[in-house]
Amino acid sequence: MLIEARRSLLVLVDLQTRLYAAMRPCAPNFLARILLLARAAAALDVPILVTRQYPRGLGPLLPGLAEALPDSVPIFDKMTFSCCADRAIGEVLQGDRDQVLLAGIETHVCVLQTALDLAARGRHAYVLADACASRAPDDHRQALWRVSREGVRLASVESTVFEWLRDARHPRFRELARAIRDLPKTRPDS
Repeated sequence: MLIEARRSLLVLVDLQTRLYAAMRPCAPNFLARILLLARAAAALDVPILVTRQYPRGLGPLLPGLAEALPDSVPIFDKMTFSCCADRAIGEVLQGDRDQVLLAGIETHVCVLQTALDLAARGRHAYVLADACASRAPDDHRQALWRVSREGVRLASVESTVFEWLRDARHPRFRELARAIRDLPKTRPDS
């Protein structure tokens, strides 16, 4: 099943300063991938929802992310691990966008629980594997294995953007293809 911009909702999970400081990103250029994803979603009219887990303890959103998001993006504070378990967020996740794409921290806790809850509710859940992080690479790998066994689809940032675009004649193709090409290659945690 291809990911379609008109059916997608992007959920950026708990990308916060103190939480990120404890992470070992599981893909090169983790933060650059997150920023590219947010930029592409905004450019292609894919709604974005952002969560913060216990912001008083885990800090604000990552500075680069906060500046990259359109002003209209809702930011929800939560205490639950699964986004679906929070009443307000759960209502948004049950909206008319049936492909829910997840990226963020931590793969094996909040991302995993949200993905499994979405799948249980009949939503098409996707975990963007190269846009998620955990403290330990084994936790990240185990979470990806588990969600895929439970019917959640795995995807990458690059494949998602190209699926959203669908065609090299898309008016935003050159801009977003250039952004993908220009992802930093040298710093693994940039």
